[in-house]
Amino acid sequence: MSPQVTCMQEIKCPKCGEVFQVDESGYAAIVKQVRDKEFEQELHARHEQFEQEKDAAVELARSEAEKHIASLKAQLSAGEDRQKLAVIEATSERDKTIAEKDAEILTLRSSLEKSASDAALKEQELKNGYEERLKEKDAQIDYYKDFKARQSTKMVGESLEQHCETEFNRLRMTGFKNAYFEKDNDARTGSKGDYIFRDYGDDGTEYISIMFEMKNESDTTSTKHKNEDFFKELDKDRREKNCEYAVLVSLLEPDSELYNAGIVDVSHKYEKMYVIRPQFFIPMITLLRNAATNALSYRQELSIMRAQNIDITHFEENMNEFKEKFAKNYELASRKFKTAIDEIDKTIDHLQKTKEALLSSENNLRLANNKAEDLTIKRLTKNAPSVREAFEALHGEDKD
Repeated sequence: MSPQVTCMQEIKCPKCGEVFQVDESGYAAIVKQVRDKEFEQELHARHEQFEQEKDAAVELARSEAEKHIASLKAQLSAGEDRQKLAVIEATSERDKTIAEKDAEILTLRSSLEKSASDAALKEQELKNGYEERLKEKDAQIDYYKDFKARQSTKMVGESLEQHCETEFNRLRMTGFKNAYFEKDNDARTGSKGDYIFRDYGDDGTEYISIMFEMKNESDTTSTKHKNEDFFKELDKDRREKNCEYAVLVSLLEPDSELYNAGIVDVSHKYEKMYVIRPQFFIPMITLLRNAATNALSYRQELSIMRAQNIDITHFEENMNEFKEKFAKNYELASRKFKTAIDEIDKTIDHLQKTKEALLSSENNLRLANNKAEDLTIKRLTKNAPSVREAFEALHGEDKD
């Protein structure tokens, strides 16, 4: 067994600088001692650092907590202030709303009181007006009763006509400056109405016409007539005199609620016919005239269209007359033109024949010329020997 070799380690003293050797076990013991001491120092240092960090963290946490608490307290205080302010504002708004409502209530109360007062005043005015109209109506009834009582049977109808004529003439210059209102004196058709009303536009176009019949009778008359008894004759007069409307002004049937109510339209029996009491005479004319005025522009346009149609008719007549005259002149010119063409054709035929005759003469002349050019002494003396001999002798002397 070989002897164990011990490895030595050198160690230098940090203080004196002496170097000495130690074996492995001693070296390990020194290293362990140094390591344990360093570990304890490091552990102690770490512990102190941890304590310092812990204290710092605790202090930081305490500081942050205090800040947070202070912030919460500030927020709480601000919330309490806002709440108090909101309560104050709500209370003020409520008081303001209550004050406004009170003012509105006072205003409405005042308005209601004024409305009630105005309504009472209006009611009184209406009542007074109604009573006044009743008095006027009663006075008018009394007037007509007295009017009828004072008239003889002969004069009753004439007096009603005179009344209507007077009422119309009072307004003629102001309201009916272009109107015609006269008695119907034309009895050529066998009957006549009482009055005819016609009104015209500024251009003279008639736009409304009314046949009037006035009927009344005395209370002492034994035979009592009804309004309907005169409808047929009135409608006949309207049509014969070319009137658009028919109006019966009547005091007949004085107790009739129908005729006493106002204007009565009887066009279901006779076209465009009305029955009125005398007090509605002027309003009836005004009503019908105003309605017709709206149609006046259409009538004027219709009149213009009719005039234009007449102009068109005249234009067509003039055009047709021109066409007829033009056709006659064209036919005459055409015949003369044809005659001239025929004469030209005849002249052309004559010239053609003359041309052909000239061409024929030219050909004959050409043939004659050709024959003349072919003519010789020999041919001429063919059957005349003595003449040929004379020509030969003559010809011989010319050569000498």
